[in-house]
Amino acid sequence: MSHPTPAHPLNAPTAPTAPVPPAGSPAAARTAPSGAPTAADLLDFVRRTAADAALVDSLPLDPEGRTWVRLEGPGGSEAWLIGWPPGTGTGWHDHAESLGAFATARGTLTENALAVRLPASGWKTLELADGLDRSRRLGEGGSRAFGRHHVHEVLNESPDTHAVSVHAYYPPLPLIRRFSRTGAVLRLEQVERPEDWQ
Repeated sequence: MSHPTPAHPLNAPTAPTAPVPPAGSPAAARTAPSGAPTAADLLDFVRRTAADAALVDSLPLDPEGRTWVRLEGPGGSEAWLIGWPPGTGTGWHDHAESLGAFATARGTLTENALAVRLPASGWKTLELADGLDRSRRLGEGGSRAFGRHHVHEVLNESPDTHAVSVHAYYPPLPLIRRFSRTGAVLRLEQVERPEDWQ
């Protein structure tokens, strides 16, 4: 893997939680075109990469903003090594049609997610039903894969410890939708395209 490039702040959200089918199942075969990485492939990649101590230690950390380095993901996927200062997070977002996975290499991250598939377009504000919230803490070595249209936010809730994680997406992110949330109300705030974060 290459050495880090200059670090930049990053704020990226995700979409609703969809179950990841077991590798080799008929459902898994439908998740990606033939030869394309599946969610299981992405999960394996982020786990192995998060265990690469030399790579993780090479990431420049900023005390105030997230930093990142782009990595070469499997099968043409998009991958990132990301540093999270204490108290930082992505805000609510989704990754459109991309499958994804992430693993915590240092520290602990919290993922809050919605167990619902949002409409792809045609709305600005939605009222969420009760019981859709999911939350999990991913300590060092913890990992997670998710399907298309997964809406989530990722946070480093530590008051004093940096976290570092590895993320991978396939196909490479076509866009990210960012949301604000007040109670049960989710509002579409912004649509970002690759040129906005690369």
